[in-house]
Amino acid sequence: MRKLDDIIPPSRRKEIEPLTSYPNREPLQLTQRPPKFPYTIVIATVLVIAVSIGALFYFSSAKVEVVPNTVSVAVQGSFTATESGGTQPYQIITAQKIATQSIKGTGSKVVNSFASGTITIYNTQLKPQKLIANTRFATAAGLIFRIHAPVTVPGGISARPGSMVTTVYADKVGDSYNVAPTSFTIPGFAGTPQESQVYARSSTAMTGGASGNVPTVDAAADAQARSALISALASDLATSIQAIVPPGFVLLPGAATTTHQDLALTPSSTDGMVDVKEQGTITAVVFPNASLAKSIAAAATGLGYQGEPVTLVTANSLTFTAGSIPSSNESPFSFTLSGTAPLVYTVDSARIAAAVSGKSRSAAQVALTNYPEVKRAIIVLRPFWRQTFPQDPSSISVIVSNP
Repeated sequence: MRKLDDIIPPSRRKEIEPLTSYPNREPLQLTQRPPKFPYTIVIATVLVIAVSIGALFYFSSAKVEVVPNTVSVAVQGSFTATESGGTQPYQIITAQKIATQSIKGTGSKVVNSFASGTITIYNTQLKPQKLIANTRFATAAGLIFRIHAPVTVPGGISARPGSMVTTVYADKVGDSYNVAPTSFTIPGFAGTPQESQVYARSSTAMTGGASGNVPTVDAAADAQARSALISALASDLATSIQAIVPPGFVLLPGAATTTHQDLALTPSSTDGMVDVKEQGTITAVVFPNASLAKSIAAAATGLGYQGEPVTLVTANSLTFTAGSIPSSNESPFSFTLSGTAPLVYTVDSARIAAAVSGKSRSAAQVALTNYPEVKRAIIVLRPFWRQTFPQDPSSISVIVSNP
């Protein structure tokens, strides 16, 4: 007989039923485990922080970006240059071009003539040097020219030799003596001290040498052709002289002179035609940019120039005037400049680095205001907490921007 207590209410049957309906399996035993420490997350975080700090130091820098100072000064004055050394040296450069035009010939004639031209004789002895008539002057190729009258060359020194201009005549007939401007030695002085102390140079070509049958042309047609050739040579000569200006030198407008030589007529490759040839020679005086810019700055009024290195940005707004373009060994010579000169100060990176080394950002900015070559300076210090430049100037980078 069942008691009332043996009867289980339906609502409680599920509470005491096994957790599984599979009678052969043991009940699942649940145990509580303690949580693990997040080592991986901590290590990864530390590595990220270390790499970030290392990157900041690796890419740390101390840098000054400098914009150089520029000034524009009015120029109107005289200057003196010396070929070798001195505060304002110069150099002579020369370029040549030949232009040809074919015109109709009128016949031929027999010609035997001597080339001739002018030379400048130089004397670096303190005493004057007398040269007798028929003194020989030899080119490097061995061609001989002679003077027809005696001359006396004033004395001088190496830096400023005595000089005089005279005419020389080829020793033989023929167009081979129509040589371009060149140097001459005096064979009669070979083996004596005067061999190196007395010499000559020509600034224009020797002309007039001819031998044998030469073609003839109408005089008016010849003159017209040569006039056209001279005009055609102008731009070619200007381009040629600019191409040979030495690096670091400047060619001023007006500092070049051009001469022309009528070359002998020659038969053309076309029957009945004759080639008219004109040779142009351009000679220019060029100056080192840095020394010329310093001379201009020193002569400028109100600039307060103290001899700092400067360069001339462009020479296009200046005009050069001189009595004549000097030949190579004439020293010194005077010239005038007029116009406007744009100058830019030269920034010495080592000087700027030394000026800011060991200084704070603000102190460095103040220090750089005392340097006339600095128009503007941008200071870059990394990492962001660095506020002082290194003591060693070699650890400081100086970058010069275009003005």
